[in-house]
Amino acid sequence: MLQKLSALLDHFSYSLDLPETHPRQAAVLIALTREADPQVLLTLRSTHLKRHSGEVSFPGGWWEPGDETLADTALREAHEEVGLAPENVEVLGTWRSRYARGGIRVQPVVGVISPDLPLTASPDELDAVFKVPVSFFLQDPRLRTDVFTRDGVEQWAPAYQFGEFEIWGFTAGMLVDLLNKTLDARIGRLHPSAPERRY
Repeated sequence: MLQKLSALLDHFSYSLDLPETHPRQAAVLIALTREADPQVLLTLRSTHLKRHSGEVSFPGGWWEPGDETLADTALREAHEEVGLAPENVEVLGTWRSRYARGGIRVQPVVGVISPDLPLTASPDELDAVFKVPVSFFLQDPRLRTDVFTRDGVEQWAPAYQFGEFEIWGFTAGMLVDLLNKTLDARIGRLHPSAPERRY
């Protein structure tokens, strides 16, 4: 699965350049474990944070002037948030950026890590760090489909329950987009047992 993903990312890879016309930028790390059934690394943001508190997300955050590229941003933030050292990440490539709430451009960076690395959630930013098998998302056992309207355009994202964690919104949408395009997951908006919820 990882070999296929890596080969396809070479075909689909997007630029890490920092467009001068859009200073509000961030990057996230989609880290997959190197094993037969890869797992994706996720975090639960602390409930005391002002933005996206209590939500599941990828490690990541704002670009800072010391970051030469958005890959540097993603790796730095992952190190700060979960103790994942940059040298322990094999960067496979990038995926297409998306705009989050507030017009923030978010660049996903895809990388591979060892499944045995010790990871610890930073108490200043996170309440938990955990992993979910990619096969879980490929089975598409969703709770519901969330529908958002941004600038008059409808967007959708599945919502999943994995143990105590609800994975939804921007994070779920970005991950499903990657799996659909690189692994032909065919996860669509319509689902036989998942109602739609509009925002």
